[in-house]
Amino acid sequence: MKLLIVESPSKAKTISKYLGGEFKVVASVGHIRDIPKSSKNAIDIPGGFIPHYEISKGKEKVVAEIQDLADRADEVLLATDPDREGEAIAWHIAEAVGLKKAKRVAFHEITENAIKEAIKHPRGIDQDLRKAQEARRVLDRLVGYGLSGLLWKKLRYGLGAGRVQSPALRLLVEKEQEIRAFIPEDFWVITAETETKKKERILLECSEKPKDKKTVDEILAKAKKEKWKIVDVKETQAKRSPRPPFTTSTLQQAASTQLGFSPSKTMGVAQKLYEAGHITYMRTDSTNLGAEAIEEISKTIAKLFGKDQLEVRTYKTKSKNAQEAHEAIRPTHSAKKDAGLTGEQKDLYALIWKRTIASQMADASILRTKIIANTESESIPAFSVNGSRLLTPGWLAADPKAREDDVELPKIAAGDPLSLIDIKDEAKQTEPPNRYSEAGLVKKLEELGIGRPSTYASIIKTNIDHGYVEKEGKALRPTDTGEVVIDKFLKPHFGEFISDTFTAEMEEDLDEIADGTREYEKTLRDFYTPFAKQLKAKEKIDKITNVGDAPKEMRCPICGGDMVIKLGKNGSFLSCAKFPECNGARMLDGRELEGPKMLDEKCPKCGGALMERDGRFGKFISCSNYPKCKFIKADPAEEAKKMTGVKCGKCADGEMMERRGRFGIFYSCSNYPECKHIIKSKPTGNLCPLCGELMMEGTKTIPERCSVKTCPNHNPHKLQDENRK
Repeated sequence: MKLLIVESPSKAKTISKYLGGEFKVVASVGHIRDIPKSSKNAIDIPGGFIPHYEISKGKEKVVAEIQDLADRADEVLLATDPDREGEAIAWHIAEAVGLKKAKRVAFHEITENAIKEAIKHPRGIDQDLRKAQEARRVLDRLVGYGLSGLLWKKLRYGLGAGRVQSPALRLLVEKEQEIRAFIPEDFWVITAETETKKKERILLECSEKPKDKKTVDEILAKAKKEKWKIVDVKETQAKRSPRPPFTTSTLQQAASTQLGFSPSKTMGVAQKLYEAGHITYMRTDSTNLGAEAIEEISKTIAKLFGKDQLEVRTYKTKSKNAQEAHEAIRPTHSAKKDAGLTGEQKDLYALIWKRTIASQMADASILRTKIIANTESESIPAFSVNGSRLLTPGWLAADPKAREDDVELPKIAAGDPLSLIDIKDEAKQTEPPNRYSEAGLVKKLEELGIGRPSTYASIIKTNIDHGYVEKEGKALRPTDTGEVVIDKFLKPHFGEFISDTFTAEMEEDLDEIADGTREYEKTLRDFYTPFAKQLKAKEKIDKITNVGDAPKEMRCPICGGDMVIKLGKNGSFLSCAKFPECNGARMLDGRELEGPKMLDEKCPKCGGALMERDGRFGKFISCSNYPKCKFIKADPAEEAKKMTGVKCGKCADGEMMERRGRFGIFYSCSNYPECKHIIKSKPTGNLCPLCGELMMEGTKTIPERCSVKTCPNHNPHKLQDENRK
């Protein structure tokens, strides 16, 4: 038996169909080892930045299975993804299982030919690629732990920072500040509706945008008074060339604008398409297409659009840090126009197919027309309109959505008269720059060389998960917390380490490790020495309790004094400058912020005073001696809704009721914690015929099952057999 190891069960299933019984294909289900999160000794810095790896929680069975299969196999092949991450996973599997003679195979598409060809040419694990991935992991850990630990001490517990997520957040914060600093200016747009001799309507717009109403009124008066004519007609024939095939970045951008997918969703859907063998590997900076792929694409174009529409092209990769030895993202079989199991998969595949086919087709030919008109005396600014007409579609036949909206203009010549039907003015204001969308931020990160194709989606998701960024429609807006972390802590104290140039240069250093032209330890030491020195120096800075002064008109609701801006767990708020002597607080918009409210009621458990608090799910009443006393007063009406009417059975007067925990809904006795009877599903009220335990709701095929799980006699099928008897 030969053993082939991949990361994904879906990938293993697809590959098994191609290899038959000679190979046993098994999945590691991603990484099997990692640097421990909590250990201070996770990285041996003096010893040369050597990470201490441990088997990831829950992966013990996977490792044991691979170990058993490897011991019985004649040959072991490591077929993880063809990038640094995949190389690292292959190395971790070999190290954890003790594979001395394991060979590495790599393929960029999951097709029968690609897999069998890769198996014919095995190699050793590329240690340079593996070291580059390890260097990234160690760097991220050193930066994340160092900055996050200091953030907890100096700003607020629970905050975090990262080597690439923080530069991305800085871009969003700087864009928000640019928007706030923007001063709008008034201007007017003047449009004229005109008509030719042949009664053809032409809507023209004034080439100038007046900034005062007096100028507008003068233009309107002259326009209405005088006769109109065509001053000039300019026709220019132009060509539109197709765009390159998709890279990770451009796929994420196109899926965002055309399908409304977030980067993380795009990558998840693309992963499914790749594992099913429909597209090539989806983490790449390359716009290259292989010779075999171009040959197949050429046949598809000739069949669907004609040989005259074929134009084989090569594209230069623009990324500063192009992914090694990859092709662009393309269909594995270009003749297949539709693929995927779900609507999302089908839509994304169609996007990839159209872009790939179009990239090898002839230019589209367009006739661009510009009509310029004015009054006969030309005493006002010229009015104009632009239009275009598609002469030959070329690549737009394959990707029609990429076609610009054509404005068909009538055939007209310079000197022809026009009749003014109506002329209007509309007051407008200049608008601030737009916030970054997810697609826009990905494009900017790629331009600056921040991150890699595999990290763009996680960079955005991490900032959202930390509460630093919110989505408003398609736009990304930094929260109060995100702005404070950047402006009050990272930029003043670690600005060098979250700059564009530093982050991009570090990516280039990692690339050089991957190329074998740079040393692992030297790269990390060159970074960590000044970084550690900076961390130590910043240990002395004062705790940042205030993040700015409140506007003077915002006065303390209790003492009338000055207020300051503070950062709370739910964002920024206004606090009395005399705190803790005065507890006055407001929301940023001026509304009074209510704190915990003492009640004239005693705690039935410890005798302390009860108080009303604000929680994640609204107001609730609890003991003021929390956390020593954890009594929470229940709302009788809400509690009644949760009762099931089923007696506990473990205590005299308890009743099973619905509760919600960290893992979802469960059912327990109403006398908890005195009675700790708990079951996972809703009780039915019936008792088990074998042991007398409560029965709970099961599935459609097994409607009831016993709440006891440990005894083999309580298998739900056996219970059904017992009930039938």
